[in-house]
Order: sequence, then C-alpha cells, then structure tokens
Amino acid sequence: MNFHNAWLVFKKDWLEIKRNWQVLMPIIIVPIIISVAFPLIIGSIGNMPTTDVAGNQDFDALIPNLPLDVQNMLANLSPNLSTVYILLVYFFTPFFLIIPVMASSVIGSDSFAGERERKTIEALLATPISDSELLLGKILVSFIPAMAVTFVAYGIYMTIVDIMTFGMFGGLLLLPNVTWLIMMFGVTPIIALCSIGLTVMVSSKVKGFKEAQQISVVLLVPVIGLMIAQMLGMLFLGPLMLVALIGIFAAVDVAIYYLSVKIFQREEILSKQ
Repeated sequence: MNFHNAWLVFKKDWLEIKRNWQVLMPIIIVPIIISVAFPLIIGSIGNMPTTDVAGNQDFDALIPNLPLDVQNMLANLSPNLSTVYILLVYFFTPFFLIIPVMASSVIGSDSFAGERERKTIEALLATPISDSELLLGKILVSFIPAMAVTFVAYGIYMTIVDIMTFGMFGGLLLLPNVTWLIMMFGVTPIIALCSIGLTVMVSSKVKGFKEAQQISVVLLVPVIGLMIAQMLGMLFLGPLMLVALIGIFAAVDVAIYYLSVKIFQREEILSKQ
C-alpha cells in the first residue's frame, strides 16, 4: 500500500468537505451543546438551595459501582455538590462517545454517496489507486476531523468544569482523571474508527448522502446503550471496562477494514451513477 496515494484522497475530500455546510454544521453544533451547555447547566446546581436538589438517591444504582474513595468523598459532600460531581465526572462521560461517532458518520456518509451525488466519483475510481489506498484515504478524511472536533470538545468541557467547580470543591480539579484520559485517548479513537469503517462501507453501497447518513445513525445505538447501562448501574465505565472496550473494538476495526476492502466493487459503484 502506498500511503501517499491515500493521503492524496484525503486532501481531495477535505477540500470538498470544507465547502459543504450540510456536513460541517452537525459536527460543530452537537459538540458545542455537549461541551458548553451541559456543564454550565449542571454547574449551576451547586448554587441552588439544597431543598431543590434531590441528592444521591437519584444515583443509587450508580454510586455502588464508583471507586471507594469517591464513595467516601461523596458521603461527606452536600446533596448539591455530590450531584454536580456525579453528573460532571461520571454521568456525562459516555456523551463524549457520541461526538466521534456522529462526526465520523456524517463525514463518512459523504465519502462515496456524496461524491456520487456530485458526479465526481467516476473520475476518482478511474485513478490508478488501489482499493485499500482509496478506502484508507476515505477513512482518514473522516477520522482526522472527527478526532480534532472531539479533542477540542473534551478540552472545552474540562476547562469549563474545572473553572466552575474549583471554588465549590475547595480547589480540587475534577478533570481530567484516569477514566477520562483512557476515554479520550483510547476509547474515542477506536470507536471512531469502527464507526467510520461501517459508514464508509455503507456509503459505498447506497445511492445518496442522506440515505447513507440515515443508515449510519444506527451506529449510535450501542453508545446510547452504554449510557443507559451505566445510569441503571448495570455496568461502570471505569478503567478496566474501558480497556476491555478498546480491545474489543480494536479487533472489530481490523475485521471491518478487511471486510470493506473485500466487498468493495468499483464496477458496482459506477453502475449506480
């Protein structure tokens, strides 16, 4: 495989994506909501009267799964502060898995299906680039922007959280912790690659961008499932669980890539023009 050829595909696609606001708007608006609006709303709970906050009973299923030192700390906090801590540090953690899945699926949906709509796919497929190089280029053009947006969102969220809660928790910086670092640099990239691989594969089989995007929404189901499972106390996205997820998704990513190369058919794509 010639990586230079894959990089040429990346640069060509990125120039087109930068001009397409139908693609850019979702990957800008959703991260802003998650990284800015959520912490500002939750942080305001710390200044509310205690009688207006339900307290730890709302997290009875989640708290027993937390580390013992965190459980002991929460026991010594007011209902307001314990609620703020649980929401900002643990409850909203899975929300950040939505950003790379959403961003990569939107861009990935534009990879083949969008080019077919713009009538540029025929010239691309006629170039002397191997199928694996072409697919790698398509994956990179989804992966790099998706990760850039996700890391920026992580940084904004952690900065807002630490500024808002610094005084509330006596100078304690809530983020980042070990869980967030593993999530940021381990789980996020590996899930993004899984989302991209599936989306590019779907995009190469359907006729239009909107059709590919609608199908790729299904990829959010497992992420939402993780959020609900943690909220109900069925699992805890701690370091061990996150490392296990990295291993599982890494194996899935490799399988998806080789499957994509195997089923990729240039003639079939051209026939749908």
